[in-house]
Amino acid sequence: MKYVMQQATPDEAYEYFLATLSNRTRIKILNALLKESKNVSEITAAVGADQSTISNSLARLKSCGFVSVKPSGKERVYRLNKQTIEPLMKLINLHTSKYCIGCIKRRER
Repeated sequence: MKYVMQQATPDEAYEYFLATLSNRTRIKILNALLKESKNVSEITAAVGADQSTISNSLARLKSCGFVSVKPSGKERVYRLNKQTIEPLMKLINLHTSKYCIGCIKRRER
């Protein structure tokens, strides 16, 4: 079977973009990178997930342009897309802390 690359529709691009943001690990990675660029070990420590999960999440974030990677010696350093994702994450964090935190109801234990 032969696969042909076709341009995604705008709706498909929106869906992929929002699905990328809907994962808690990826959100934690983006917030960790808001502060400063980090290598995989630093991201793993900051997020508290295993390295395999971090690597898979970084691959998704990189494929959609959320982060970029730059080799630095033996390590790879990841940084947030400063033009679009950094301001977006600041806006999302502002909005969620103001409007969404109170919307989540938790069961009493």
